[in-house]
Amino acid sequence: MYPHERSLVKRLADKPFALVGINSDKDREVLKKAMEKESITWPSWWSGSTSGPIPKTWNVGSWPTIYILDQNGVIRFKNKRGKEMDKAVNSLLREMGVEVPESREAESKPDEKE
Repeated sequence: MYPHERSLVKRLADKPFALVGINSDKDREVLKKAMEKESITWPSWWSGSTSGPIPKTWNVGSWPTIYILDQNGVIRFKNKRGKEMDKAVNSLLREMGVEVPESREAESKPDEKE
């Protein structure tokens, strides 16, 4: 999962795009080590549990849950991964009139497996 997110952050570095994470691990120090090991460079908030205020507010029922929001903060896509995530993000950026570079995942033929 993380390699794709790293490539997405890199590909869209100069675009109006942000990737943020919410983590429910109980041990914050273990989380910090894992983030360093996985080269997670995007902002990530620590909730401390799956029943913390952030999961409750956003109605997160399973982990990981992926929400893709538009420029107005409206959830437009949920649980898109890989090339489907790229397509969703690209479509929202294009709605804003932003030219986006395609990723290999987004260019894949529809019948190819992720």
